Amino acid sequence: MNPTLSELKQKMDKALQILSQDLGTIRAGRASAALVEHTRVKVYGGSTELAISEIASIAATDPKTLVLTPFDVSITDEIEKGLNQANLGVTVARDGEVIRLIVPPLTQERREEFVKLAKTKAEGVKVMVRQIRQDAMNKIKDQFAAKTITEDQKFAFDKEVQKETDDRTEKADELLESKVNELTTV
Repeated sequence: MNPTLSELKQKMDKALQILSQDLGTIRAGRASAALVEHTRVKVYGGSTELAISEIASIAATDPKTLVLTPFDVSITDEIEKGLNQANLGVTVARDGEVIRLIVPPLTQERREEFVKLAKTKAEGVKVMVRQIRQDAMNKIKDQFAAKTITEDQKFAFDKEVQKETDDRTEKADELLESKVNELTTV
């Protein structure tokens, strides 16, 4: 396989991974670990900034509640403070050594805003995928001009690049559709 094609696949997969993570942070009125796992908070006197998933276990006890259990109980206050500052749109409440996050129900207006946000994020990733495609096409064209590949190989590679682009665009649409369904289902 042409190294340009394997690089293309890696970059496009990374773009889809970013979209998946971004869509996971859009709350759909249900408690989900994805809502907070990548949120970074300053702990240990502000000397270290870590993601919630690195410093606490996250469990959904019901559709509206997440429970964070810090691995180190001494930083519970700092985690609570960091979550309040992160402005996630959830209620943060300390309950002994655990922190409860209560996810309020979404209004129809907020659901529509989140659908727009999800569509914007998906479109941004599609643009990234098309830019990756263009870079790959340029590299293939340069390889052909330098006579390192034949004309037949150039056409085959161009076709493969387009196929990969179409596949990734379709996957982005599927991720978006899934999130939109999640957001519009009450």
